Amino acid sequence: MSKIAQQNSSTPGVNGISVIHTQPHASGLQQVPQLVPAGPGGGGKAVPPSKQSKKSSPMDRNSDEYRQRRERNNMAVKKSRLKSKQKAQDTLQRVNQLKEENERLEAKIKLLTKELSVLKDLFLEHAHNLADNVQPISTETTTTNSDTAGQ
Repeated sequence: MSKIAQQNSSTPGVNGISVIHTQPHASGLQQVPQLVPAGPGGGGKAVPPSKQSKKSSPMDRNSDEYRQRRERNNMAVKKSRLKSKQKAQDTLQRVNQLKEENERLEAKIKLLTKELSVLKDLFLEHAHNLADNVQPISTETTTTNSDTAGQ
């Protein structure tokens, strides 16, 4: 039998599980894994090795080990659900705090905007009054005074 024919041959796996064979790539540089059915019918599913080792033997529902596992699992589920519920409550509380702070800050913005408007109006009124009260200095007065000072 040739090397390629040996690699393509189907080897039945354990418990009817398919076995992976490799085939050389056309270029001869890379090998490509191939799934080959284990039996002649090929009806078995390919199961990853990690799943195979976990299910070594089914547990009896009445056994102490099964009851202990179920109890630990139930406690873990309760703990997880409580943690999730607490996290949701904390988030809701934080949302409410931020809403209140936002309302307070918006009220402060309104107050400061009104204050700015009042101060602007006062400033403009004061600046306008100053402009009306200041009389421009005429050039004649300054020249006349400097002429008389020289005499």
